[in-house]
Amino acid sequence: MRRKEERIQQLLQVTMMLVGTFLMAFCYYHINFQNNLAEGGFVGLALLGKYAFDWSPSITMIALDIPILVIAMFVKGRKFLLNTVIAAISLSVFYDIFEQFSPLVINLKDHMLVAAILAGVITGFGAGIVIRFGGATGGDDILALFLSKWSGWTVGTMFFVLDVFVLLLSLVYLPLAETLYTVLAVSIAGKMITWTVGYGIAKQTHVSTAARN
Repeated sequence: MRRKEERIQQLLQVTMMLVGTFLMAFCYYHINFQNNLAEGGFVGLALLGKYAFDWSPSITMIALDIPILVIAMFVKGRKFLLNTVIAAISLSVFYDIFEQFSPLVINLKDHMLVAAILAGVITGFGAGIVIRFGGATGGDDILALFLSKWSGWTVGTMFFVLDVFVLLLSLVYLPLAETLYTVLAVSIAGKMITWTVGYGIAKQTHVSTAARN
């Protein structure tokens, strides 16, 4: 009976992480990419490396991810690492599917404020789901989790700080307007991540504390 419950719990975890990465991939392609919003995190660093040194973004991403993933295996455990691999692969697969087969075009280039708000809400909600159910979508997510734990700041705040840092560096090749709209998007995403990860937890803690008393 207990083993069956564990399997159901694992299935729920994977299903919810797939929901989260589906939302993220949908937004990255249909909102961010189609409306020229910039990128923060390790993706932004990889693009900066391409611009400054002509490094391959895919190689740079791997070089950035691997040491963080190795550390995560020892600090967070193999289950977290497995969940992260599942989330990262599913995010990539969903994005490729949208890129190759989706006929949907969401043109908001004349309404970039709307694009930034939608990007922040959808990607933040998706990333928050993945984190809440025990995974991450890459090394930059894991780094934000580590820094959040060590600093005491919320996970969403650390996502925002890391993304803005990369975006400021990327001003050497990105237009200012795109960068500012992206800063707004990652600010909203950070709030959404914090809300999604923490929703209901404080209430549950209060109830359990009251029950013990």
